[in-house]
Amino acid sequence: MIEGNADVPFDIKRTYWIYDVPGGMSRFGHAFKKQEEFIVALSGSFDVVLNDGKEEKRYHMSRSYYGLYVPAMMWRSIDNFSTNSVVFVLSSELYDPTDYIEDFNEYKALLSNND
Repeated sequence: MIEGNADVPFDIKRTYWIYDVPGGMSRFGHAFKKQEEFIVALSGSFDVVLNDGKEEKRYHMSRSYYGLYVPAMMWRSIDNFSTNSVVFVLSSELYDPTDYIEDFNEYKALLSNND
């Protein structure tokens, strides 16, 4: 069981799954202006790569009882999928395409403007 504002630091407004990604493949990276996420490996394994504009860290996800919190304005990509892996994502926001930042250079520029 996962409860918003108890197990994750936000109200859960949306959940979604990423699946059927071929083994060894990657998902396109992006960041969110407002959305926070909590990522869980429901099945299989994958790596979540987080970049705050200064430093990059890789987290191997392979246990359904561990999750990874991703704050807003954090560039994230997911790669190194095992066959039949399932990524479960809990989100702080409803789907909003204007919240996505899909260009890393734009992301870094927005970070610079917020300093």
